[in-house]
Amino acid sequence: MSALLLTVLLPLAGALVLALLRSLPLAGWINVAVSALSFAASAWLAWSVAAAGEIAGLGFRVDAFNVYLVVLTAFVGLTTSIFSRPYMRHVCKTGLTSERGMRVYHAMYQAFMFTMLLALTTDNLGVLWVAVEGATLATVLLVSLYRTPEAVEAAWKYFILCGVGIALALFGTVLTYFAAQHALDDPAAGLTWSILYRHADGLEPAVMSLAFVFLLVGYGTKVGLVPMHQWLPDAHSEGPTPMSAVLSGLLLNVALYAVVRLKMLVDGSLAGTASPHVAGYLLMGFGMVSFLVAGLFLHRQRDIKRMFSYSSIEHMGLMTFAFGMGGPLATFGALLHMLVHSLTKSAIFVTVGHAAHIAGTQRIDHIRGLIRTQPVVGWSLLLGVAAIAGFPPFGVFTSEFLLLTATMQAQPWLTVALLSGLAVAFAGLFRHLHPMVYGPAPEGQQPVRANLLPVVVHLGLVLWLGLSIPPFLVAWLDRATQLITGAHLL
Repeated sequence: MSALLLTVLLPLAGALVLALLRSLPLAGWINVAVSALSFAASAWLAWSVAAAGEIAGLGFRVDAFNVYLVVLTAFVGLTTSIFSRPYMRHVCKTGLTSERGMRVYHAMYQAFMFTMLLALTTDNLGVLWVAVEGATLATVLLVSLYRTPEAVEAAWKYFILCGVGIALALFGTVLTYFAAQHALDDPAAGLTWSILYRHADGLEPAVMSLAFVFLLVGYGTKVGLVPMHQWLPDAHSEGPTPMSAVLSGLLLNVALYAVVRLKMLVDGSLAGTASPHVAGYLLMGFGMVSFLVAGLFLHRQRDIKRMFSYSSIEHMGLMTFAFGMGGPLATFGALLHMLVHSLTKSAIFVTVGHAAHIAGTQRIDHIRGLIRTQPVVGWSLLLGVAAIAGFPPFGVFTSEFLLLTATMQAQPWLTVALLSGLAVAFAGLFRHLHPMVYGPAPEGQQPVRANLLPVVVHLGLVLWLGLSIPPFLVAWLDRATQLITGAHLL
């Protein structure tokens, strides 16, 4: 329990300290130190869960499903903080933000980490809702950090759309509480997930079906599912690059985690009814539409960060589709895809930040010849896009192959749509990538001091997972698969 409390509370303490600290250089190092301590605590927590099976108490519950997301969140938070320390100092020197803005940035960065870790570890659906709303408020301040008209507009759009979405999720949470009242001896436990899961067969099926519609639309807004995705491209393009890395690599995972947890309750309540797969069909429908629409929109982008935000929507749609399809193979593939997508996409946004500094703009048609101007940035972008597009031997290829195999087994009639979506997204990415990397470098384009350690580490891990998934990770994901589906893959 001490490992769990340290993992969750360290970012909160860091946020309070950084909000008061005036020294900009020291704040950057403290941000890194707090993130490092959080990652160390999460590793200790993972070790404890591996030994005990799960840890519960004080309103928290950590099992094989959420502990791997806790470690992933803390790890990406650490590597992104390492990148953001020199990057945001450069941004401050250019005048895009002030020293006061940097205090807001560092404090909200750790507050954001706290809310995500709280959402992952809480056993209470009400606290889960509060934590996701807290993440929204923290990132609104980060999106508007530069205070340009475009950034303020993006922040308001993000706040309004996600605010409406989270309000719908609140109504779904209230309906879940109502559905549990006649099934539980203690009505006060109506929001405790572990108790609801044990009594899922007693929950009112009709109410739970209605509740899941609201919960899916509400939390699906945070996932970036079409048509509730409109906030995501603007938030990515106008906010600081480190925020884009943690938004795409972490926040979307946390929102999808909430949806999957709630789907487990609905599946249990509908198990003996005439339509036991309602939640799965809804996830499959929203996921496939998001996957196909985002792939098409990749072709129409003019801003490099907006382009990769649509790539995130595409991959989140693919994961949503896989969790909706269910079954051990699809679930295992979706869990692996959450991992490799987070590592790859956060690495890409780090590279994109450097590419935009080299070109002095985020416009795709002005970013040219990166391999000639600064080869290490050009090659990093090329390898990152190759990884996220599903090139072997990167781990994204492995997870997408598992999802394609699961689709051919469970829903063969959707195989053509899945392959078509992958091909469209592949073409959209490489249509824009080639001139950015290999095109003639424009005059006046100067190299920058690049901090690509996170890129090397992330892409190295994704390559390793594509060549050979370590046995401990296979066992970890298999335990999570068994928890979600009730069946082992292995």
